Amino acid sequence: MTMQAQSEALADRLHSTAIHLLRLVRVQDAASGIGPARLSALSVVVFGGPISLNDLARAEQVRPPTMSRIVDALEKDGLACRRVNEQDRRAVIIEATAQGGKVLQQGRKRRVKFLAKHLSRLGRSELLEIERALQSIQKAFRPKA
Repeated sequence: MTMQAQSEALADRLHSTAIHLLRLVRVQDAASGIGPARLSALSVVVFGGPISLNDLARAEQVRPPTMSRIVDALEKDGLACRRVNEQDRRAVIIEATAQGGKVLQQGRKRRVKFLAKHLSRLGRSELLEIERALQSIQKAFRPKA
């Protein structure tokens, strides 16, 4: 098998595993009581910082009117707020509230606990293999300088 074919076969398995893992972990998000679209947008705002509505829509791959409705719901729930952009007073910036940050941190803790529970089934050598593989994956996808 060529190096290219080997890379493609590995990429296919990695893709399938990543999708399966994300689906399993996403079940933990139901405990937040917030829908997936709102949670995803809130995550961008919490972990990426304040962002314009257009940039948030682009990040979430939706149209600005759709993102505006998502942000309306986040505001209604007290998880995010709009504020005037000081550099361009015609534009607004979306930022997370303290409650929004708390909801996301709690969700992250639930997902990490879920993953840790499953990883605890493995032996020390298997955990070390996963650690090395994770370092390699991070290296492969690190932005080029």
